[in-house]
Amino acid sequence: MSAPQKIGKRSLLIASTTLLITSVTTLTAPAALAAPKPSGSPMATATPPAHMSMVGGERLGQPGTQVNLASGVPVLPKDLTARSWIISDAESGEVLAAHNAHWRLPPASTLKMLFADTVLPRFPSSETYKVAPADLAGVGAGSSVVGIKANRTYSVHDLWLGVFLRSGNDAVHVLSAMNGGVGATVQDMRAHADQLQALDTHVVSPDGYDAPGQVSSAYDLSLFARSGLQKKDFREYCSTVRAKFPSGTAQKGRGKAVTEYKDIQNTNRLLSGDTDVPVYQGIAGVKNGNTTNAGATFTGVAERGGKVLLVTVMNPAKAEHNEVYKETAKLFDWGFQAAGKVQPVGLLVPPKNAVTASPSTSGSASASAGTSAPATPVTPPGAAGAEPVASAAVQGGGHRGAGTAAALAGGLLVLLAGAAFLVNRRWPLPDLLYLRNRP
Repeated sequence: MSAPQKIGKRSLLIASTTLLITSVTTLTAPAALAAPKPSGSPMATATPPAHMSMVGGERLGQPGTQVNLASGVPVLPKDLTARSWIISDAESGEVLAAHNAHWRLPPASTLKMLFADTVLPRFPSSETYKVAPADLAGVGAGSSVVGIKANRTYSVHDLWLGVFLRSGNDAVHVLSAMNGGVGATVQDMRAHADQLQALDTHVVSPDGYDAPGQVSSAYDLSLFARSGLQKKDFREYCSTVRAKFPSGTAQKGRGKAVTEYKDIQNTNRLLSGDTDVPVYQGIAGVKNGNTTNAGATFTGVAERGGKVLLVTVMNPAKAEHNEVYKETAKLFDWGFQAAGKVQPVGLLVPPKNAVTASPSTSGSASASAGTSAPATPVTPPGAAGAEPVASAAVQGGGHRGAGTAAALAGGLLVLLAGAAFLVNRRWPLPDLLYLRNRP
């Protein structure tokens, strides 16, 4: 099994790191797939409904842009064309600004965040699985794939690299087969979305491939990212820039079989960069997507100056190359300038079955111990400076990949590896604490 090239740990602050390719002998292998290009969408002329979900606050259910501009608060970028977007503080959950946050739209491969958050804790990364031809039969035509072959054995670790780096629908279907099949996995994802209070989401296909009735929202995608980022493996996979993926077997020397590898690179352009999009300072994941119905979608997490922000952008109208990343970068820039100055317009709610930690253990000014999170709309906190109730920073570790990327500080949180949501689980977990007195 080849080690991925991950963003590395750096004390307690973001660091730009030059990444080195892990030494693995690479023989003849198919070329890496190009990143998906923006495509037209039938949603282009659609308008948001007049009334949407109010989970997270009444203003988030209103169409149009929601932001509390005041003296000292920077003006939002004027050239945003996305149908829907939201920017939030990943730790406190405060929504700094939003545009049609609960508009139910096709999600494309950003839905894989929910898939990973649901399925990833169920299998150890070292487990192996031999792929049956039937496992790949349901992969949709034109899907993004990592190149999994029937009758070959892969580790769970390799399969998740295929999901996160190449958005491989073939890897999703194989992991779904391990989980009891596509139908069972869809049901599991629906149940988990309900627990996360992601009520805009209806799952039909676990990989985000266009399917009738499959929708989510910028709000829900942010919930998926925030939940997933509390899992160590999720953070490591989504922050991996480059890795080696098994592509075949060759005979060496006396007939000894040797595994061949190919290079794969993350298609998240804010993480890996492109000709017209530089690596975003502080970026550390999460997931991109693109289909005919959805257009381009993206959820990202980044840290600067001790602030960890989440941005989700869905379906920009502007047909420029990499537009979804460009608009995301503009929102990040605004968010880092506005954080601590702008009054929130809503809140990313905790899971239904979560019990928030007490102020004495979490540092939260608004959390209450022993109180289950409500399923009804949550009133946002009254002050933009309220202390965090959850931490969703990304930390890497160990091996490093080629290129330059920024890593979130390992000290921002300590993960309980493979943690899944439990009945009456505290939110955040006691170990998910933001370290305020940093050197």
